[in-house]
Amino acid sequence: MSQPQIHFLGDSALLCSLPPPATLKHQQRIWGIAELAADWPEVSEVVPGMNNLTLLLRRPVQDLDSVAKRILEIWPDIDATVVAGRDLVIPVVYGGSAGPDLDTVARHTGLSVQEVIAQHTAAQYTVYFIGFMPGFAYLGGLDPCLATPHQSQLRASVAVGSVGISGEQTGIYPRTSPSDWQLLGRTSLTLFDPDQNPPTLLRPGDRVRFTVEGMGI
Repeated sequence: MSQPQIHFLGDSALLCSLPPPATLKHQQRIWGIAELAADWPEVSEVVPGMNNLTLLLRRPVQDLDSVAKRILEIWPDIDATVVAGRDLVIPVVYGGSAGPDLDTVARHTGLSVQEVIAQHTAAQYTVYFIGFMPGFAYLGGLDPCLATPHQSQLRASVAVGSVGISGEQTGIYPRTSPSDWQLLGRTSLTLFDPDQNPPTLLRPGDRVRFTVEGMGI
């Protein structure tokens, strides 16, 4: 069992992190300790990340050591928490102007374009956490055969709804943004709408599948 590392963030917060790789089992244990820590009197806020958890404390300095010690003591007995997520299907137009890096991913992996699409749509993904920008979901579950490094140069702007790969992660851009991810396609679904409650389509624990809506030109 991986032992977490504890890092103090100034005098009023600490970071509990697990060694890579990020896995669903790791993430479920992060959710489990977040659920417990939310009820600790020393803790004012819990912020689950991917493979890590940040705890903000009510009393600077005083509670850092005691909270860190408590995490390490209870870690072996923490149950993995399965978040009651939803099942969602994301339609994607693959390739062409919607997915300009589809050929790059195919060359890197040694697969054909159709095989890349088939592998990407075959998996069930889990939303590990929302970060980077409002509504951006980091999805775990990418088949290792599709793992592709991010681009060496940052694109100044990618279209809203772009679906990409970076390393062993896949994700969807909820807004127009700079990006160095390899872009496979694009969805027309709205991932973030500040006028809705909640404003994000995807939430931690949701299970996601991609489906082919069409091929780009």
